[in-house]
Amino acid sequence: MTRLPDPDTTQMHAEAAETADAVARQFAANAPAIEALVTRLRAQPPRFIVTCARGSSDHAATYGKYLFETTLGLVTASASPSVGSVYAVAPKLDGALFIAISQSGKSPDLLRNAEIAKAAGAMVVALVNVADSPLAKLADTVIPLHAGPENSVAATKSYLCSLAALLQLTAHWSGDVDLLAATQSLPDALRDAWREDWSSLVGGLRLARSLFVIGRGLGLAAAQEAALKFKETCGLHAEAFSSAEVKHGPMAIVGPDFPVLVFAQDDDTGASTAAVAEEFRARGAPVWLARPGTIGDGVLPLPRSPHPAVTPLLTVQAFYRAANALAIARGHNPDVPPHLNKVTETV
Repeated sequence: MTRLPDPDTTQMHAEAAETADAVARQFAANAPAIEALVTRLRAQPPRFIVTCARGSSDHAATYGKYLFETTLGLVTASASPSVGSVYAVAPKLDGALFIAISQSGKSPDLLRNAEIAKAAGAMVVALVNVADSPLAKLADTVIPLHAGPENSVAATKSYLCSLAALLQLTAHWSGDVDLLAATQSLPDALRDAWREDWSSLVGGLRLARSLFVIGRGLGLAAAQEAALKFKETCGLHAEAFSSAEVKHGPMAIVGPDFPVLVFAQDDDTGASTAAVAEEFRARGAPVWLARPGTIGDGVLPLPRSPHPAVTPLLTVQAFYRAANALAIARGHNPDVPPHLNKVTETV
């Protein structure tokens, strides 16, 4: 049997721990590009926004949707890459802002859809970690993630750098003073989140077979990302649901042997999401709740968040440390999940 590494020696641990420094580096390096893009967006406001991504990057796009719609009031839709790449249909995207999110910038379906969007008259912006990738060369504007090398198959700091780039863009585009201040304090808040102790989650899920991860609004993307990481690094089946959608059928299977991890926001969605956690707990289900400012049994600690839009990043940062430890506890090496490659190129 291959000997497993200690949790604090994995590449996943080291790369996730570097997130705060990567975000600080990103904010400083991208300031001129963000300023230029915002100037252009204000001069030529888009009619709507379309995101295009896969995997963890698509979860970042979910965050972007809620961020854009709640802060800017711009309708934001997620493109289905196969529409352009497989079905060869060119959507009507004139006047749109088309945001493609990718770590490698190499996937053929994302490239094809970006080409279609550009030909249709959309402004194409690429959020990408490889600044000289094919996607970056195709885009009208490139916002490099500046995550640095990421060798573990599981994306961690590159995912959070994607969210941070969306946050920086939105804060400057909107001019929201509170959001701008929260953006500036994000690196320190991420450092605080990394130090939180979620060992109760690790112990509680060591022998689990399946679970739900619940979020809502700005926090839904965090739930989606956690569910993926459970499958990818821990060999644990997990599904992500909105705290509203889970009540439309899926909640019927929740009971004493079905764990639930709940990410509740410190905004208007928080109370209803926390109420769902209590409902599941009343059924005898093992429930863990992560929400800033909340204490009690079954609560996973989070630092105080400078703004609700920042909370999902802090939640995921704390979660990554727990997921890495849980993978080892379940007998998996989180750096080399079976059957997976670092770069996935889909058509």
